[in-house]
Amino acid sequence: MNTRQQQLDAFNRLLDIMDDLREKCPWDKKQTLQSLRHLTIEETYELGDAILDNDLQEIKKELGDILLHIVFYAKIGSETGDFDIADVANSICDKLIHRHPHIYGDVVVENEEQVKQNWEKLKLKEGKKSVLEGVPKSLPALVKASRIQDKAKGVGFDWEEPEQVWDKVQEELAEFKEEVDKGDTEKIEGEFGDVLFSMINYARFLNINPEDALERTNKKFIKRFTYLEGKAAEMGKSLADMTLAEMDVFWNEAKKL
Repeated sequence: MNTRQQQLDAFNRLLDIMDDLREKCPWDKKQTLQSLRHLTIEETYELGDAILDNDLQEIKKELGDILLHIVFYAKIGSETGDFDIADVANSICDKLIHRHPHIYGDVVVENEEQVKQNWEKLKLKEGKKSVLEGVPKSLPALVKASRIQDKAKGVGFDWEEPEQVWDKVQEELAEFKEEVDKGDTEKIEGEFGDVLFSMINYARFLNINPEDALERTNKKFIKRFTYLEGKAAEMGKSLADMTLAEMDVFWNEAKKL
């Protein structure tokens, strides 16, 4: 692996390249914080895909793309005189030191859970009115629900046993079914949301990341469905021309693969 000096040299090289691009490249010169935002989100999702696939070379590449974006934002900030890359790095360093008094102070913790609880309490002392303020509004709903529950747990608002959460799941399912039978669309949607929220909560008690779990299922479905389409093409058919029984044969083949 590279030495610390080699790592610093590589980062300095990236800063130099960023300076060159911002000065000389027509595309890079035009970018703003706002124009880069959607690209950064896209790069983050690509990193997430690489992590789920456990593709280490792709992870390295995607981390580089995100690091470029961080340097790019900092470069723009330096041009307006608001902040530069040193300010960005020092800001996170200061926060990490403040939020880890069990490492940089005299606070004693016994486990990971106590670290999380201290973290949320410190954030409230810093002026936040609610522990939920740190949950970005633009997060996808599934991820947001998970983060909301994590933060509520950090201040002790949580179930005590997994069995209690499972009972809540059953309760929400019953209420959902009741509204389905009644046919009230608005209430059905509300109860379905409650079912999802309770399932995400139960997943947390089982140490399952619901976003990762669902995305793995998405990937699995795509692979099996693509196999099914390929088999249909080999037979000179489209899926629309096949019966469900015919499709089921190839679906089961895909599951075995």
